Amino acid sequence: VLCDRTMVEQVLLNLSRNAMQAMDTPEIRERVLTLRVRRAASSESQRWVEFSVTDVGPGIPPEVVERLFTPFYTTKAEGMGLGLSLCRTVVEQHGGLLRHEPNPAGGTIFRFTLPAQGAANGPANPGS
Repeated sequence: VLCDRTMVEQVLLNLSRNAMQAMDTPEIRERVLTLRVRRAASSESQRWVEFSVTDVGPGIPPEVVERLFTPFYTTKAEGMGLGLSLCRTVVEQHGGLLRHEPNPAGGTIFRFTLPAQGAANGPANPGS
């Protein structure tokens, strides 16, 4: 992908940190964090790469889902509520999409897409 490497690393770091914190409960005996990168669906004009961060935590409660990406909204005692909002902004600035879904094995999967290198609609100013 053509992207600002530092910004995308920060997205992966934030999503990974959130996932690890979600699994930091005594009820979860086997904490598994899975990071994946794969080619995603493509068309004639656009190719995509999908990144995913999967945890086996308790999942996201329904009352939180609607506000999850809202700036300054947090469920953490020490959180500022900017992490997921900034992650979404970074991904969207690169022409991608950030979304989440329940993990069938329990927990949550966060996925984001970025345009593949050489894609016709890639970012205008990709950085390094």
